[in-house]
Amino acid sequence: MTQVGRRPDIAAVAAAAGVSVTTVSHVLSGRRPVSEATRAKVEAVIEELGYRPNPSARSLRTHRSESVALIVPDITNPFYPAVAAGLQDVLLGKGYLLSVNDAALPSRALPEVVRHVLARRVDGIVLASYGATEQDIAEIARSGTKLVRLGGRFRAEFGDVVRADDVGGMHDVVSHLIERGYQRIAFVNGEQDAHPSRIRLEGYERAMREADRAIDPDLILSTTFTRAGGVEGATALLARSPRPDAIVCGNDLIAVGVLDVTRRLGLSVPGDLAITGYDDIEAASLVTPALTTVHNPAREIGRTCARMLLDRLAGDYDDVAREVVLAHRLVVRESS
Repeated sequence: MTQVGRRPDIAAVAAAAGVSVTTVSHVLSGRRPVSEATRAKVEAVIEELGYRPNPSARSLRTHRSESVALIVPDITNPFYPAVAAGLQDVLLGKGYLLSVNDAALPSRALPEVVRHVLARRVDGIVLASYGATEQDIAEIARSGTKLVRLGGRFRAEFGDVVRADDVGGMHDVVSHLIERGYQRIAFVNGEQDAHPSRIRLEGYERAMREADRAIDPDLILSTTFTRAGGVEGATALLARSPRPDAIVCGNDLIAVGVLDVTRRLGLSVPGDLAITGYDDIEAASLVTPALTTVHNPAREIGRTCARMLLDRLAGDYDDVAREVVLAHRLVVRESS
């Protein structure tokens, strides 16, 4: 019996079960054959004693931390917690602990966050490419830490990529507005140099060209992927004459900010102005009117990142870099 207040160790489990420490280790790892009777006896003792393996000790033996780091540019954007939930759906059952690290823009905190994460010897990193430079990605690659990038252009030397079809998604929502007869379709985007901004602008322009619509630079504004960015963009656009009759937004947070401005100006949505978002965060269906948007499968993106990372950590896949593109879906609601 262990002393009160003292954490039982693997030796205590072995003694209570009448087996060797090595046998207990085999039961815990599941990597070596152990008879069913012995396994049941050891597991019963583990339950009785409340034994929990020491991650630090195991890390010394296996040279793994059994941890994965997710690095994101804005932890307050609901898209990224959904990605984190998807990662944990897969990682937790495989014994990996997920940490979520905020490298907020525009502070350029990413290099420092990367250094701290690497110093803690995480087994893998999932990096949101938005805001990351080639130097940031190259530092992770040089460390030998397994890397999966969330979004960004595919480059084999920078490892595996999981993304949704943002060009196609933005194309579909702009085409939806064109089909409904909107004429002056403006675009409020995120940061001008950010990769998601560039590819979503590409989708907007493709839909406009396919419909033989002129692309008016005065109707395209770059702000930030935030509610405040939406307020800024809508305030500028709706002060113009003639006003746009539709505003396409780079994400749902921007669209919520645009809605704020329409309420302030007494405009009807979609009567005076149609508004669309992107990502389909939970708030998109909760605001009034509910937002037409593009479903960006954040949780499934997280799950896919986790599976690809585990494939490499387990040695099940050690070949060339892969790119996985997940399907988007147009979600038509009241705002258009």
